[in-house]
Amino acid sequence: MDRRTFLASSGAAALSATLLARTAFAQAPVTAGPGDAALKGKFDAIVQEMMKRNPGIATMFGLDTGPNAALRSKLSDTSPVSRAEDAAALKQAIASIQVDKSQLSPQMALDRDVIEAVLSDYAVGPTRFQVDSPVYPFRITQQDGAYFSIPDFLNSQHPVNNAADADAYLARLEAFAGSLDGDTETLKGDAARGIVPPDVSFALTLGQMEALRKPAPAESGLATSLSGRAKTKNIAGDWNGRAAKIVADKVYPALDRQMALVKQLHAKGRKTAGVWDIPQGEALYAAALASSTTTRMTPDEVHKVGLDQVAEISARLDAILKKEGLSQGSVGARLTQLNKSPAQLYPDTAEGRKQLIADLNAGVKDMEGRLPKMFATLPGVPIEIRAVPVDIQDGAPNGYYTPAALDGSRAAIYWINLKNVGDWPKYTLPALTYHEADPGHHLQNSVATQASDSHLLRKLSWFGAYGEGWALYAESVADELGGYKTEVERAGFLQSYLFRAARLVVDTGIHTKRWTADQATKYLVETTGFPQPRSQREVERYTCSPGQACSYKIGHIAWVEARKKAQAMLGDRFDLKQFHEVLRDGAMPLTMLQERVEARAKALA
Repeated sequence: MDRRTFLASSGAAALSATLLARTAFAQAPVTAGPGDAALKGKFDAIVQEMMKRNPGIATMFGLDTGPNAALRSKLSDTSPVSRAEDAAALKQAIASIQVDKSQLSPQMALDRDVIEAVLSDYAVGPTRFQVDSPVYPFRITQQDGAYFSIPDFLNSQHPVNNAADADAYLARLEAFAGSLDGDTETLKGDAARGIVPPDVSFALTLGQMEALRKPAPAESGLATSLSGRAKTKNIAGDWNGRAAKIVADKVYPALDRQMALVKQLHAKGRKTAGVWDIPQGEALYAAALASSTTTRMTPDEVHKVGLDQVAEISARLDAILKKEGLSQGSVGARLTQLNKSPAQLYPDTAEGRKQLIADLNAGVKDMEGRLPKMFATLPGVPIEIRAVPVDIQDGAPNGYYTPAALDGSRAAIYWINLKNVGDWPKYTLPALTYHEADPGHHLQNSVATQASDSHLLRKLSWFGAYGEGWALYAESVADELGGYKTEVERAGFLQSYLFRAARLVVDTGIHTKRWTADQATKYLVETTGFPQPRSQREVERYTCSPGQACSYKIGHIAWVEARKKAQAMLGDRFDLKQFHEVLRDGAMPLTMLQERVEARAKALA
């Protein structure tokens, strides 16, 4: 799914519609306010506009059926004019929900405030900076653009259950060519204004484009994904031949045009890493930081928090590593030593990768049995673990989560990048699983969706600091639940925290202190003990996504403080299960989260 969406969708709350019924732990029904129905109608109109402008969202959440069935054959408009249209649509949506909140029920008043925050945040990029988003200012990078997202979307999210689905796939495959050309024209216009990623990004991007372009049309994943699934479902027809013709006649020529422009820009590319070196760079980074953290923290404040957290977490790791007989050198050097231990490494083979994913699945199953100790509402939707597709693994994150379809037609997916299994010593994997699956993203998304009083628009909304902060907090909840079986696995958990703290230092260093990519990579390696290739890939991502890496630790700190606040207010009456029920209120800015936690505590006091 392209990041260029009307609302944030990566990791958004989305589960089977069968889970929308209340659970045994549900709150009592809320009395509607006199203005609720009218506002709900406006929310419904925004959802329809959202899906019209971004049909992939409808498919992602299983909403491209019934009256929205035609959306299954379409993709988003990526042409330069669409950015101005997005801005106008957002402006209209914000204006439409300016209502008298005294006429709303508490739930609808909360929904209105959160949705206004989402829409206002998404308006910043196209209105203030004429980019898609301050956090994703570059249309085409090693992790952005139709070339990167659409093939995976077609393969993993577009359903192929019958001939109509297969025909819709072909329509989208043809539209993919238009998406490529739209991105090309947008990149050309942005580049004329000096809005281009670093040249290292273009180098990676070209490598991935070449991998997409290399197979013969009939052997392209774009064709074999359709024909293979059609065969599995016994759908008669020459699906490979029809898809291959579109790839040959439409997609590859459009990709060639895009590659030609990227090569041209790469030849005279930007050598610097930070957005300080593009027009309005300082203001853009401030906006990106505000968007990612939902706070008003300055880059210097974030940088200092990072340094302080690195020192604190390193001290905790030092104690564990000494107990394990690793006492010489810096914490980062000792973690590097542990990373290279043969006992911690999977074989760099197909069988090694298979065993790694099998072990992850065992970890998910084990944690599922522990959740009732601390959670009243539990996930009720399956989650699959998959390796990131090989053709995008150079630019993809090391691990990420895709929500399930609302109609239950597709499970949630926990993706892990297995380009180099050496990036994943065994002791580091439990923390990743608890972050991406339960009690992390998967549980958070599930609980929010089960809160049926919240409007669908809320369930499609996303705040990085809230969601990523929760997932990081969930790693410590897993520790409380006994998820880390050894002290070495606890070291992996703390290394995860150390990594997110180091990100605060690195991201602000790159974008405001003019660090080079090499300088940032060296800092990550020396501080966290992560292998150089993995650290380099991380830094390459930060150069193209300013501020995003800061959402995790800033959000985590907010969740920890919220729990402490609730404990202080309730004393002996504090119930961790009830505290975690705040997830039912859905994603929101951190300032609103603090207010909701205090309101819930007061109601129980």
